[in-house]
Amino acid sequence: MIPTPEQLVGAALLAAGRPVTRREVAELLGLPEEAAVRLLDAFAVRLREAGLGFEVEAVAGGYRLVVPPALSAHLAPLLAPPPLPALSAAALEVLAIIAYRQPVTRAEIEAMRGGSAGTVVTLQERELVKVVGRSDAVGQPLLYGTTERFLLEFGLTGLDELPPLEGAEFAGLLRG
Repeated sequence: MIPTPEQLVGAALLAAGRPVTRREVAELLGLPEEAAVRLLDAFAVRLREAGLGFEVEAVAGGYRLVVPPALSAHLAPLLAPPPLPALSAAALEVLAIIAYRQPVTRAEIEAMRGGSAGTVVTLQERELVKVVGRSDAVGQPLLYGTTERFLLEFGLTGLDELPPLEGAEFAGLLRG
């Protein structure tokens, strides 16, 4: 099958996951930019007329496929929340300890870090860690582990895909 220019434009807008510039479309199709813009505009009109539930939007110096605002309310249960701000170094350190040592108590995290594990609350709010039980130790402290969202956010299918820890510093962490 030899793809048509319209098929390539649609596939590029879908696959890129970001706005695609008219220069990129022109290079993809081997056309002058003006011809690429005409093709993009025609593609946008065709999508809108077909009423397929998505349309072309010009944004950030490029074009992308979006859901029309009129349909967004119907899709609310499926739409992902906006991305959260980046985690602090301390939060990432606590998250790594939990991921590699789970189930683990807050006291164990603090002992490994040599400092507070206060970021556990932030990690719970972001649904990256959760309480997975209680320890048999005195006072039955909470045990923490990672969540399915942790796997999704880091692109893992399971904890066995965590990269191996290297170096003497990390080897001690795993032996506890």
